[in-house]
This record gives sequence, structure tokens and C-alpha cells, in this order.
Amino acid sequence: MKKIIIYSILSMSLLACKKNNEKVAETQAKEDSIQVEPSKSEADVAELAEFSPEKISNYLQNNHPDTLYVTNFFATWCGPCVREIPFFRKKMNELKGQPVKFTFVSLDNKSDWNSAVPNFVDEQNIRKQVVLLDGSLLKPEFFKQNFKTWTGEAIPFTLMKKGDKSDETIGSMSEEALDRKIKQLLN
Repeated sequence: MKKIIIYSILSMSLLACKKNNEKVAETQAKEDSIQVEPSKSEADVAELAEFSPEKISNYLQNNHPDTLYVTNFFATWCGPCVREIPFFRKKMNELKGQPVKFTFVSLDNKSDWNSAVPNFVDEQNIRKQVVLLDGSLLKPEFFKQNFKTWTGEAIPFTLMKKGDKSDETIGSMSEEALDRKIKQLLN
């Protein structure tokens, strides 16, 4: 008798799971068909500008003294980079209209420039602040000329600069650390 009850309960559980799985599959199919994203056109990808190491160097050196420049070097395959981008985006929105300029420099492989990079930057809503840089072109001189501490060995890397004040961070930052550093440089 106990076996019959156990088999009955087990059978009803399996049937319930099967029906539930069918509902989940049906829901997913409906959601997938609703959320069809258009493919990226060449014009969309073209908006992401490719910078040479020289152009990045010029950008990093020629700054207005009254503006805070926050430049983050990242890659879409870098977990710590991906985790901190929302903190930067939130800060960008908070400081909208103030003399703060955010730039994200993608060090992704060129093979990802037409797929992973545009998809990521669109998902993060930072397309207009992203430039592409072929990391294979970066030589030790590039790092010596532009940074006090960064030798290119690790990302993410963030340079914050306002006038003659600057802050360099190798590795990811917490939201609190980002807030603190920006406040220090704005004051």
C-alpha cells in the first residue's frame, strides 16, 4: 500500500513538472518572439570611432583645466570591467550638465569590434562615450608617456584628471570608491 501511495505521488509530481515545463517553454517562445532585436547595421557600428595610440595620447594630454576627465580602459571579456561599468554609467547620469567627461576605451580584439563591443555598449547605454583602441599597437612608451602607474599589465584601468590633479586606478572600483575619487577631484 505504501508503495502505491509513493508511486502515485511520484507520478503526479512528474506530470506536474512536465506541464510546468511546457508552460515555461511556451512563455519563453512568446517572449523570444516579442523581443526580436534588429541586427546592427554598418552605420551603427561605424559610430564607434577607432583611435590610434597617438590620438588617445593627445586626448589624455589636451584637457581643459576646469573639466574632470574620467577615462576607463576596459574590454567586454573582462569580468571586473563589466561589473564596474554600471557604476560609471550611474555617475555619468548624476553629473549630467556638469563639467565632467566620461570616455570608455575598448581594448577588445578587432574581431569583436563589430559584434561583442557594440552589443555590450548598447546594453550599457554608453555607445556615445566609447572609442576603440587596438591594444596590440600599444608599446611600453605609450604607457610611460601617459601614466604614472599603469604599464598595461591589467585592466580595468581608470585615469581621472582635472587640471594638474589626477588619479590612476588599476583594477576595478567599487561604486563608493568611484564616488569618493570623483568628489575629491571636483572639489
